[in-house]
Amino acid sequence: MTLFVVSIILSAAMLHAVWNAIVKTAADRTTMLGLVALGHVIPGAAMVVLLPLPAPESMPYVLASTLIHFGYFYMLGRAYAHGDLSVVYPIARGIVPALVALWAMIFAGEVLPLQAWGGIALIALGIQLSSWQALRSGVESGVGRAALGYAVGTGFCISAYSLTDGLGVRLSGNTLSYWAWGAFLHLFVAGFIGLRKRNTLAALRPRTWIIGIGGGLVSMTAYGLVLYAKNFAPLGAVSALRETSVIFAALIGFVFLKEGNWIRRLGAAVLMAGGVALIGTSL
Repeated sequence: MTLFVVSIILSAAMLHAVWNAIVKTAADRTTMLGLVALGHVIPGAAMVVLLPLPAPESMPYVLASTLIHFGYFYMLGRAYAHGDLSVVYPIARGIVPALVALWAMIFAGEVLPLQAWGGIALIALGIQLSSWQALRSGVESGVGRAALGYAVGTGFCISAYSLTDGLGVRLSGNTLSYWAWGAFLHLFVAGFIGLRKRNTLAALRPRTWIIGIGGGLVSMTAYGLVLYAKNFAPLGAVSALRETSVIFAALIGFVFLKEGNWIRRLGAAVLMAGGVALIGTSL
């Protein structure tokens, strides 16, 4: 894997951490997620008009990814109903790299070398270490099997749409077109949340609309970079590097939100950096 591809994926991870921090600090996270989805739809609509259609054989993957995203939002919402963000998020993201690598091996025939699997393991360990105190506090405060189950379900959905989009974008013949249609079809997510939160949306201040839609633009850019990288690198490796967003989010929380223990998070960052190096030098 070239340094250029690694830098693209790490940039996407950082951008993901930024929009995730926007959602995390929102008073109403569901409404903010709806605005983030709308931030995908607006540029996506313009792009589908201007760009050619992706190859027909890739369109079932776009539709499948949209359906999986519905499951993802449902699982995530239920997980947050039973557990804190700081408990649910590291579990959901931590299991994704190994799952995507496994699915890619089964469905796409991508077999990663042992060194890359070691890098995935280090990244997953770093994700858990970065939020260890939150995870332990969650267990001690009575977060039960429901939160754990929904968090694992969320991670399963993330791995499913990661595989689906990784296969679909390779068939599309045009990464930008595939990206545009995936963004535009967030219309269904934005519309569903908009209907449920229509009274709340009517009372929102313009600043909240701007922040939410801006977060969507950041999110869309982040995922576009990941889709681009999936054309050139194994899906399991891309997913593992992508999940370094957790440590970026942890650093944002420590520096700007005054959360967490810097020694533990520095240790997690070292583990994840080691994982990135192992993956980058093995492919």
